[in-house]
Amino acid sequence: METLALKPAANAVVLPSPVFWRGRKVFLTGHSGFKGSWLLLLLDRLGADVTGFSLAPPTDPSMFEMVGGAGLCRHIIGDIRDLGAVERAMDEAQPQIVLHLAAQPLVRASYTSPVETYATNLMGTVHVLDACRRSPSVRTIVSITTDKCYSNDGRETGYGEDDRLGGHDPYSNSKACAELAAAAYRDSFLAQGRIGLATARAGNVIGGGDFADDRLVPDAARAFAAGRPLAVRNANATRPWQHVLEPLVGYLLLAEKLHADPATFARGWNFGPSPQDVAPVGRVVEGFSRHWGAAHGIVPQPGTHPHEAATLTLDSSAAIDAIGWQPRLDLDEALKWSADWYRTAAQSGDVVALTQDQINHYLS
Repeated sequence: METLALKPAANAVVLPSPVFWRGRKVFLTGHSGFKGSWLLLLLDRLGADVTGFSLAPPTDPSMFEMVGGAGLCRHIIGDIRDLGAVERAMDEAQPQIVLHLAAQPLVRASYTSPVETYATNLMGTVHVLDACRRSPSVRTIVSITTDKCYSNDGRETGYGEDDRLGGHDPYSNSKACAELAAAAYRDSFLAQGRIGLATARAGNVIGGGDFADDRLVPDAARAFAAGRPLAVRNANATRPWQHVLEPLVGYLLLAEKLHADPATFARGWNFGPSPQDVAPVGRVVEGFSRHWGAAHGIVPQPGTHPHEAATLTLDSSAAIDAIGWQPRLDLDEALKWSADWYRTAAQSGDVVALTQDQINHYLS
């Protein structure tokens, strides 16, 4: 297998500690999804004792099934909208650390299913936090929201953790609501019980194994595998693109810091890419196409489309300075790793070996 590249780090690279995670009891919601599957593999690599709580895999094919995710954890099919189910699973698992990723994650789907989106992203988060506050074992919670939780005023500079929360569409707004609920639970219940609760906001993640509709790289992989151009809504829409391993490693580093010092680290944190990797859709598709090995290009997607912000980027200087996290893959490398994964899958290659190889190189 060819050697994978990592860009030189400006500072000493900080990576998750196998000593910290080995044998650590972790409750991971959303473990059957795209990001959840990668995080499950990371936790398995670090030796954690994981209980996963999630709906069945949301796509067919699914990365979770392709990598044998059910064999890497105590695999529980459950819905975070069911408070009783969450409480029972957490009571059985007795976790020390809770990583909450379960969500309705798609902007366009939130326009067609707004009630489900709020029920999952807001009340589902409340259910997880309420189960945590009643658990005698939980000491650390990292709840994942999104870069879209900020009230987008059209600026081209990055949003910082203290900027106003908001969200135009139901997905973004539901995640802002989840941030507010987390702050209320932290102040009202968790701090007194010495439970550290932090929220984490990542950029637009890319990487192999995402098979959702209405996401740029999976849509591009499907189009290029079929030998056709990709239809896009807005080639100039600018987003903070990053490989999925970047924020996931950030979440683990945050959990380590939060576990040791909840008073300092119990707050919101951004984990976005370097400023030069904030790029328009057209540039991303061009790079992915180049690494795929065929220039199929893009065409405008016909019809009217719901509102989406023109520009969005994050200021992640707090995580870089206080946690020691930093991006390791630039956009071109992230696109290459992604194209390699999808091309291997399209050719019925060994995606498990490739996924493990990418994780091992990232953690090297």
